[in-house]
Amino acid sequence: MRAAHDEGRDRPRWVYLAALLAGNFALALGPWSVRLADSGPISAGFWRLALAIPLLALLARREGQALTGFGTKTWLAIFAAGVLFALDLGSWHIGIGQTRLGNAALFGNAGSVILMAWGLIVARRGPRAFEALGVLSALAGAAILLGRSLEIGAATLAGDLFCILAGFLYAFYILLLQGARARLGSWSLLTWSSIAGAPVLLAIALVRGEPIWPGSGGSGWWPLLALALGSQVIGQGLLVFSLKHFPPLVVGVALLTQPGIAVLIGWFVFGETLGLLDLAGMVMLAGALVLARIGDQPAARGTRAALQSTQRPPLGNE
Repeated sequence: MRAAHDEGRDRPRWVYLAALLAGNFALALGPWSVRLADSGPISAGFWRLALAIPLLALLARREGQALTGFGTKTWLAIFAAGVLFALDLGSWHIGIGQTRLGNAALFGNAGSVILMAWGLIVARRGPRAFEALGVLSALAGAAILLGRSLEIGAATLAGDLFCILAGFLYAFYILLLQGARARLGSWSLLTWSSIAGAPVLLAIALVRGEPIWPGSGGSGWWPLLALALGSQVIGQGLLVFSLKHFPPLVVGVALLTQPGIAVLIGWFVFGETLGLLDLAGMVMLAGALVLARIGDQPAARGTRAALQSTQRPPLGNE
């Protein structure tokens, strides 16, 4: 959903393009922040939501979006979606710590392909050429990357599977909010889904015995603040500002900056190397994400991208 203050028609197009790329860049740094956090991965997800809630609420009020007065069904949908959002983040954050950052970024955004496949099931029709190509490309690319992860070790494969699970959870999060998205603003939904999701992540972190309060490892609050502001506020805000100005193909290609940046961070910071087969799998899965984005309906496109979390925007994260 577009921001109410983005009405000016005199801005040059490069401003929106810069915002689109900067939003993806900010979200691409999220996995790095998760790895640097002194808290556990689930705890990092809790702080990502909890620290962002006041700013999200302020943005909702600034844009004139209602934060109260919803019907019972809407409240139930929002809070159920918030639980799914929390499970999505928790699964993705665990995966980030166990697999390569490029894999995490790609699999965490798999919700785009999942939603496209779900749409075909609901419509009870066969896939069009680009849809079939997208699904096949996603399956082939995922198979290659999963196979390569298994060669590295069982933990890396488990990390991939956690990230794929996050993509599924995010897709169901979006589907659950379909009715509410038509009536409420993006910032309002993000505020309440964060309020609903934060306690869930905190409870899971406590059950897992994770450190909640940062500081024991020396990084302190900076990674968590960067995660909350970069992934949950700045990245989201820039996407809300820019997305309505571009066709799906441009948005899909811009999305690919996220795994690209993640691969570079993994290479330079964490020593994660990629072979030709890895690159082939990434290209196939990335191509599937672009094809899924091309198949988006215009109305769903802006709202869905504005709602996502990692990470992971536009569909994502995740």
